[in-house]
Amino acid sequence: MNHYSKFITVLMAILTAAAWALVNQPDIEPPWPAKIEGFAFSPMRDVTDPSKKIFPSISEIDEDLALLAGDAHAIRTYSVEDNLGQIPELARGHGLNVTLGAWINPNPEDNEREINELIRIFNTSHSQIVRVIVGNETILRGDQTPEQMIEHIRKVHSAVWAPISTAEPWHVWLKYPKLVEAVDFITVHLLPYWEGVPVEEAVDYVAMRYEELQKAYPNKPIIIGEVGWPSKGRLRHGAVASQANQAKFLRRFLALAEERGYTYYLMEAFDQRWKQDLEGEAGSYWGVYNTDREAKFAFTAPVVRIPEWHGLALISVIFSIGLLALLFRDSQGISRSGSSFLALIAYSITTFAVWMLYDYSNQYLTAASLAVGVMLFIAVLGVIIVLLAEAHELAEAIWLKNWRRAPEPCIDCDGPQPLVSIHVPAYNEPPEMLKQTLDALAALDYSNFEVLVIDNNTKDPAVWQPVEAHCQQLGPRFRFFHVDPLSGFKAGALNFALRETHPEAEVVAVIDSDYRVTRNWLRELVPLFHDANMAIVQAPQDYSDGAENAFKAMCLAEYRGFFQIGMITRNERNAIIQHGTMTLVRRRVLEEVGGWAEWCITEDAELGLRIFQKGYSATYIAKGYGQGLMPDTLLDFKKQRFRWAYGAVLIMRQHLGALLGFGDSKLTRGQRYHFLAGWLPWLADGFNLAFNLAAIAWSLAMIYFPEEVAPPSMVFAVLPLSLFVFKVTKMFLLYRRRVQASWRQSIAAGIAGLALSHVISRAMLTGFVTRKIGFFRTPKHASSNAVWQALLDSREELLFFFALTLSSLGVLFLREDSDMLDIQIWTLALGIQSIAYAATGLMAIISGLPRLPASWVGVMHSLEQNPPKASKSPSSL
Repeated sequence: MNHYSKFITVLMAILTAAAWALVNQPDIEPPWPAKIEGFAFSPMRDVTDPSKKIFPSISEIDEDLALLAGDAHAIRTYSVEDNLGQIPELARGHGLNVTLGAWINPNPEDNEREINELIRIFNTSHSQIVRVIVGNETILRGDQTPEQMIEHIRKVHSAVWAPISTAEPWHVWLKYPKLVEAVDFITVHLLPYWEGVPVEEAVDYVAMRYEELQKAYPNKPIIIGEVGWPSKGRLRHGAVASQANQAKFLRRFLALAEERGYTYYLMEAFDQRWKQDLEGEAGSYWGVYNTDREAKFAFTAPVVRIPEWHGLALISVIFSIGLLALLFRDSQGISRSGSSFLALIAYSITTFAVWMLYDYSNQYLTAASLAVGVMLFIAVLGVIIVLLAEAHELAEAIWLKNWRRAPEPCIDCDGPQPLVSIHVPAYNEPPEMLKQTLDALAALDYSNFEVLVIDNNTKDPAVWQPVEAHCQQLGPRFRFFHVDPLSGFKAGALNFALRETHPEAEVVAVIDSDYRVTRNWLRELVPLFHDANMAIVQAPQDYSDGAENAFKAMCLAEYRGFFQIGMITRNERNAIIQHGTMTLVRRRVLEEVGGWAEWCITEDAELGLRIFQKGYSATYIAKGYGQGLMPDTLLDFKKQRFRWAYGAVLIMRQHLGALLGFGDSKLTRGQRYHFLAGWLPWLADGFNLAFNLAAIAWSLAMIYFPEEVAPPSMVFAVLPLSLFVFKVTKMFLLYRRRVQASWRQSIAAGIAGLALSHVISRAMLTGFVTRKIGFFRTPKHASSNAVWQALLDSREELLFFFALTLSSLGVLFLREDSDMLDIQIWTLALGIQSIAYAATGLMAIISGLPRLPASWVGVMHSLEQNPPKASKSPSSL
């Protein structure tokens, strides 16, 4: 690190600690009373579940009562089933009064058994029982009608002398006055969290609803049967479930209750893990004590949002410093703005990750939630790695002060000209197009070269024989080979050419059959081999048909990002991607590494990696020396990118050990970084396909089972949203600054790039399970597809688009809780995920309209006419 890097690292550490401190400012709240009125009491443990008839033991119930005896005057129960019926007798031993409850459900036999047991317990253990509550939110759930509940209450009244009620929310009591007439007191549940009331307004809301009931029924006593706030759960409008908010609400409510003389039961004594299936995440977290019987917050000390924030801040700083040490290790040339940007990204990412892991670790984990947690951790880790790699590329592309490796072509070199063997592989190519390629080679301003044309496996003599004849006309420098059969696709043809190469040739050049090179190609680039360690001299691919129509103008804009941004930054660390046209290779090195790999459909990139593993150098000249032809249809555009992405996976699988630093490879740290980081966005596309499939399935479950299936954790939605926004912003910045593209061209490049997302994701996933997909040749001068055919060729993407869009609309309009923030963020995430598929549909329509003018997009300049000046400081662009 330089001095400024150290300074910004320390400064961001201070600011990060200050941010943690600011967010966790202590709030002074009223102290917890020495003893409260009462707790809602369910003595369930981690492994107990009344819905499955698994109840706590008598000794466990007794332990819980002993814990509460010093904190409360009374408890309220909900059922007398099994060991729960022993609670009144056990409570007497601890001096606790009991409001005894009977659970009422839709089953008449269960209800009769429950009521009879309640009557029996009261008549044998009534000394501690001060009230009886028959049913809990039974009318709210629709398990019983008000008339049925009145009958249950009358039956209990006939056998029990204690005051009797049933428990319902405030609005049920206001709706059914006859129910009020049937009870001795109103047991009301006041839970502002469920109604979306912010915690700052929640206590006033409780008082308002209490007074509303008092005014409606002035002669009826009111007991608050449940009042509380969960420590975790979904965001419900303005109501945020958190440990700090739980402490705030309860301590404020207790002060109000003491002032106004409320009789109440806090909801509740202990967290109830089993309730998650009934009430969602929040159902498990209403307890003042957790399932280990530990208090969840301070009763008298100031309330802090995250009590452990000091340690979390320290962890954030330590991990951020480690990240920055890696990012700054080989980024000495980045300006202060770039260093500040990287520091901001590193500290933001680590702080978010630390908070997320802390928050997730503080929930009750089941096998399912643990599995989700592992997937979430992997997803977060992947997004962090991709974000860091993207941020590092952005910082270097925009804020690198001086390029360390910015070679210039040799314009006026008059030294010796070594023999160059130019190899032109061809398969079933249009003869006239290939003749133009050969004519351009014949016009090279270079005296010492040969041209080998290898036509492999073309069946129709009318295609290859005119080319053979043309080679004879061009003279002895041009040799033509028609080989059928020949295995190995393009690599097989190039290996054949290598065997036929003149013995004195020192450099092998490769161009595609559609490339028309400029006269100065060899004269300006071959002299760069004066460095004995130089093995590859690479020029960019450029295209002559970008002005043909809007579709090709968009494709050209998309290609330019790689050649004017990615290749230049990779060249800084001698880590360029070799591509199989406009490339020059030292023959001795090519033969040393074993020639072209016939097992790999991206034989060019694979060869470059093997050459780097031997310790040789490569260089990239960001100037165009020739132009080829782009795919004519969207289908061919996608096939080409599928081949590139699929080949990348095969290369990664084959060379993973070397890329990770194992074995005797001479790959440098920077080379390993660029090869792995360069493929990360494609890997992310692969995982994104799996995410989209899961998102559609989850959304359907949310629509069809709204009570059972809640939206996923907001992190699952925020992660793809954040990555999408960052990548789009980065793309626009780099296209505007480095490619010097207009806004229309930048948008066109973005649409074209997004349109390839699905085919890249398929290629990446396919590459992990197969190795045998054949070489996809990109047709030249193919007829453009009509719109309908182009859309048909994009049917997979369109299916995903409609599935994601309909899922988003279904969740938004078919769920009753669609006005909640987590639902809205989830639907937004689904919409964002559909954009890439919509881009494919748009590209399909544009490709099916070949007469749509390129001027709608704007044609990119020729790299030969206006090459990017890599040696220029980006800050001055």
